[in-house]
Amino acid sequence: MQTTADFTIIGAGVIGLMTARELRQSGATVTVLDQNAAGQESSWAGGGILLPLYPWRQAEAITRLVMHSLALYPTLMETLLADTGMDPEWTPCGLLMTQNPDIGAATAWCQNNHIRYAEATAAQLEPFCSAAINPLWLPDIAQARNPRLLQALKQDVFNKGVQLIEHCQVTGFTRQQDRINTLNTTQGDFSPGQLVIASGAWTGMLFEQLLPSILGQPQIAPIKGQMLVFAAKPGLLPSIVLDGDRYLIPRRDGNILAGSTVEQEGFDKTATALAKQQLHSFATELMPTLARYPLIAHWAGLRPGTAQGIPYIGKHPVIGNLSINAGHFRNGLVMAPASAQMLADILLGRPTALASSPYQLDSPH
Repeated sequence: MQTTADFTIIGAGVIGLMTARELRQSGATVTVLDQNAAGQESSWAGGGILLPLYPWRQAEAITRLVMHSLALYPTLMETLLADTGMDPEWTPCGLLMTQNPDIGAATAWCQNNHIRYAEATAAQLEPFCSAAINPLWLPDIAQARNPRLLQALKQDVFNKGVQLIEHCQVTGFTRQQDRINTLNTTQGDFSPGQLVIASGAWTGMLFEQLLPSILGQPQIAPIKGQMLVFAAKPGLLPSIVLDGDRYLIPRRDGNILAGSTVEQEGFDKTATALAKQQLHSFATELMPTLARYPLIAHWAGLRPGTAQGIPYIGKHPVIGNLSINAGHFRNGLVMAPASAQMLADILLGRPTALASSPYQLDSPH
């Protein structure tokens, strides 16, 4: 039996690592388990845009987490860079939206949430072959280079004394009444104080396999997304561009990401030739100069989807030492700081910055 930590977290993606960081900073002991290498699933595979796509079309519960996270991000990024020497490449490059048929809702959302906006100029639109509809420019929207953010978070929690155990698959629980006493894994048994499930797209399956008869099951399903990367040059694309339901993201080194698909394929993470062709066509038709640059990567990842994209954050209604922080769908990176802070506040008995009721297991998602 492994030494009991105050908190044991299943899942070492951006949600699990940020939650571990918040709990550890309170002085608690924390162990994080992951069935693979830390930060290699949805957190690694996404694009790193720090705003939901068309946020005015999302639930208010998403907006509240997003806005709180955006307030936390600048200091968090500075601190991670200073403490680890690893640069997450947080870059406020701005976001150009080419098509906004619901422009009234868009500008009202920006005004209500104090997001600067302006009509996109002809010069901004000139590189793109798009049937622009009410194009909108959001100059302060940032991105993070998510693989590097995950590297920095992993190093940071290690420096802070979090125990991180990778390639550790959960195989079972033992439960006595309303408490999980033992967590069985491929690397031994653990006796968790408080157990947090933050296992992304695998969260629903984990509940179904290990707690099939318990009330309070999260409705989370894997949603595949595929991405491409072009080896372009720095400055070719100055900002993120959202065109319809797809986007281009420039990295500091000149690489440009094109994404993404939304596919219901279960836990199949196969990167397909069809998606590659579709994304390549989208990118080169939107920005014809991209056709000059080689395609250097293509991958797929699994998002933790819920019906409305609202995550589950809070204590389980039946199992007293079980909590959840999962189901962030396409917005795990942008909602992670606020989500981690909220769950840590709940578990440590502190007031939460936001009302927690919309994220509880018994709330509609």
